[in-house]
Amino acid sequence: MSNKQILQAMSGLMAGMFVAILAGTVVANALPRIIADLGASQSSYTWVVTSELLAMTATVPLWGKLSDLYNKKLLLQLSLAMFIVGSLLAGFSQGVGLLIFSRVVQGIGAGGLTALAQVVMAAVIPPRRLGKYAGIFGAVFAVGTVAGPLVGGVLVDTSWLGWRWCFFIGVPFALLAILILQRTLRLPTVRRDVKIDFLGAFLIVAGVCALLIWTSLAGQQFDWASWQTAALTSTGLVLLVAAVFVESRVPEPIIPLAIFRNRTVTLTTVASLLVGVAMFGGTVFLSQYFQIALGKSPTVAGLMSLPMILGLLVSSTVAGQLISRTGKWKAYLVSGAVIMTAGLGLLSTIDADTGFGLLSLYMAVLGIGVGMLMQNLVLAAQNDVPAAELGAATSVLSFFRSMGGTIGTSVLGAVLANRVASEISKSVGAAGGSAAGDSGGGEGAVPDMTQLPAPMREIVENAYGLATADLFLLAAPFAALALVAVIFIKEKPLQTTSGMERLAQESEESRESDESGARPDGAGKDTAPTPVA
Repeated sequence: MSNKQILQAMSGLMAGMFVAILAGTVVANALPRIIADLGASQSSYTWVVTSELLAMTATVPLWGKLSDLYNKKLLLQLSLAMFIVGSLLAGFSQGVGLLIFSRVVQGIGAGGLTALAQVVMAAVIPPRRLGKYAGIFGAVFAVGTVAGPLVGGVLVDTSWLGWRWCFFIGVPFALLAILILQRTLRLPTVRRDVKIDFLGAFLIVAGVCALLIWTSLAGQQFDWASWQTAALTSTGLVLLVAAVFVESRVPEPIIPLAIFRNRTVTLTTVASLLVGVAMFGGTVFLSQYFQIALGKSPTVAGLMSLPMILGLLVSSTVAGQLISRTGKWKAYLVSGAVIMTAGLGLLSTIDADTGFGLLSLYMAVLGIGVGMLMQNLVLAAQNDVPAAELGAATSVLSFFRSMGGTIGTSVLGAVLANRVASEISKSVGAAGGSAAGDSGGGEGAVPDMTQLPAPMREIVENAYGLATADLFLLAAPFAALALVAVIFIKEKPLQTTSGMERLAQESEESRESDESGARPDGAGKDTAPTPVA
């Protein structure tokens, strides 16, 4: 494909990717209003968030494997269609039950978009040219991550729109993506007999869901040390062990275990998991820090994240261009991991009195590191696997990054809640008051800062400032471990043929090997006579 054709096809992929990211972030500032309008409980609030994330994370490997078996373009359009159905159901929901179900449908569609967009890119763009396009995708990821909460807050605050448009807003983008992909993306269908591993798929999804439900609800709905923890963890581990047993014996496994014999795939997978824990676990609470510790509005809080996004945007784009020009990529992975670790370390020094200039610098450093690291991990893995396994390898990295983000968000969220409660209790106790009553945050609820008296507001702001800094301090070692994993990745020259060209070449070599092996006399082989000793 020419550069023009690639950019045309990428416009559809970017629209789809933007939709997938928007689905997970746009409801962040709208959820309190949604739950209040539907008359739902605090547990329902948790499930509206968790259900979409669970469905997306658990189905990424399935979409990736299906892309190795069926037409990638058709699967991409199917995932967009599922997202549209889920969005419409969510927008028209009159009860929280239908809303949670619709979020599951949205999550399944978003899982397909997350996995397939990168698989299709690798199929049509050679790794040597992929860097500059991957940088553009990193920028789309950054914009979607920050724009979501900002757009959601504006929609909720606009009287003639309301929270239902948080779900409707993604539908035009998804429809546009389907139309663009239909007109611009040309992918051949490789027809072959396949057997879908339904048992393995069920065991993987069920096992992952059990563990993600545990990390999402532990510390909030029940204690970390409780019978619910024992039940969920043991069930999840048993199901995943059974999945490994099944996957090692079926002809078409959902996650081919053999790909982990590839050192690059194994190390990039470990690094992606750690990046997910460090990045998502640390940054997801920044909006809460802006609103509570710094006293900003939801709209202003969204705008305050721009330095981090600009850092990510610039670094991912520049690094991608340089990788495509020079063919060298490992230096950017190592530098990205170092800068990301430094950014998290700097953010661990913030408090309720930190100035916006200093905060912006720290966030920009973190964004630069993430931009150089996250997308190029996928590039390194895609460059080092056979074309027939591109989908599986790409989806495995996306899966573990999402899983790391879910675990990091859940665990660090519990740490935040405990540290905030401890700081408020200590400060209020010293003042001779009741922590729960005076803070307006009984039973771990987020306090309404507008209803607090000035002395109490200062205590709560200070508590959230200190607790948020602790989260970045806890996230920094995970980034450092990602650096260790990246250092051990062996740099290999970037291939100059696209995934589809490599697949055609591999298929031809396999066919020739089968044909020559079927001839006992070796007829048709271009070989010299073998001398007799």
